[in-house]
Amino acid sequence: MASIALKSFIGLRQTTAEKPHLMTSQTKHNSLNPRKLTVVASKSSPRLTNRNLRVAVIGGGPAGGAAAETLAKGGVETYLIERKLDNAKPCGGAIPLCMVGEFDLPLDIIDRRVTRMKMISPSNVAVDIGQTLKPHEYIGMVRREVLDAYLRDRAQASGAEIINGLFLKMDMPRDGESPYVLHYTGYGGKAGAVGEKRTLEVDAVIGADGANSRVAKAIGAGDYDYAIAFQERIKIPDDKMAYYQNLAEMYVGDDVSPDFYGWVFPKCDHVAVGTGTVTHKGDIKKFQLATRNRAKDKILGGQIIRVEAHPIPEHPRPRRLSGRVALVGDAAGYVTKCSGEGIYFAAKSGRMCAEAVVEGSENGKRMVNEGDLRKYLEKWDKTYWPTYKVLDVLQKVFYRSNPAREAFVEMCADEYVQKMTFDSYLYKTVVPGNPWEDLKLAVNTIGSLVRANALRREMDKLSV
Repeated sequence: MASIALKSFIGLRQTTAEKPHLMTSQTKHNSLNPRKLTVVASKSSPRLTNRNLRVAVIGGGPAGGAAAETLAKGGVETYLIERKLDNAKPCGGAIPLCMVGEFDLPLDIIDRRVTRMKMISPSNVAVDIGQTLKPHEYIGMVRREVLDAYLRDRAQASGAEIINGLFLKMDMPRDGESPYVLHYTGYGGKAGAVGEKRTLEVDAVIGADGANSRVAKAIGAGDYDYAIAFQERIKIPDDKMAYYQNLAEMYVGDDVSPDFYGWVFPKCDHVAVGTGTVTHKGDIKKFQLATRNRAKDKILGGQIIRVEAHPIPEHPRPRRLSGRVALVGDAAGYVTKCSGEGIYFAAKSGRMCAEAVVEGSENGKRMVNEGDLRKYLEKWDKTYWPTYKVLDVLQKVFYRSNPAREAFVEMCADEYVQKMTFDSYLYKTVVPGNPWEDLKLAVNTIGSLVRANALRREMDKLSV
């Protein structure tokens, strides 16, 4: 794929250049017309006396855990507020190889190392994917309750204070140096506790509290389209589990989802079977039943041990930053189209945001301002906009009909496509391709789509 020249992107959308103007933490924005802004440098922020910068991270998933650890290691007085410390978010649980090394994850929290995938078309044509993987390469499969707890524990060991509490709201500061006052219900780690109302004063807030983010609501971040993900964890017989030892399956078709895909992903001693949709949320259980039926021979005799459902954002929020408050992970809308991947991007955004705070505060010694946090957004958009755009285009082209999905699965059989796809996924870069192979791929893609459209026309005739 040819390299993509980037200009300035706000909210992962390209913007035109505008005259710069000064902005403080109290400047109000028009979220529908984001502007490129020149801000006061952090070095002009006052030096703190007799204390370090105080930052609250709301939410204890991968985004929150990564942010809290980075802040604490960087000399910032850090608080992480999470309501459900044993929570397991409905999630396929796939993580790219680069995340294992980049976040120094121990191998014992990875349930399975997937080296083979099957992409299964609406007509049940199965294509084996993974032939281009090198011996050391794999996709990691994790359980969110294990990964999230590990990242939180590591943040706590680095100096962050973990608070078992439910964030309620926050009072905005009077000026650029006054604190944010957070209101939350504290539970003290006691199961079934009623909790008590508490407050906490901090200098900055990182919202890592998911798709239903209360932090986002507090700063008027705006809404976004979202998908509903529905997943069942199914304990299957040992001989069936052996089939999924290093294999994951993805099903496409109108029966399993009109705009997404169904999956069977292996965990430690069970499989996660799920699907998702944006356009037909009320039919999610029907799609889930269809996914189970498509995989029925391979999960026969299985027992459902857990049922999970959760919203997943479909695009970034109109606003991801206001004053000394920034959004990361699902709260910001960092889930990719087509694949629905969010774990790596959540952890990465949490770390990048925290790094901007640490740098801007000179390791917790100075107050931060909106300019410091905006550096995180600029870096994020420059780094990841191409990935989001490419996957958005793929979803629009190949998920629109069953014939298009048949073409997509056919295209996945190509070795060059597999190499490009896995390299981009495993290492989180838009991989530059071979020009000759790119040309052949373009021709083959057009051929697949032409055949798909021909098939669609024939199917339309039969339905008349």
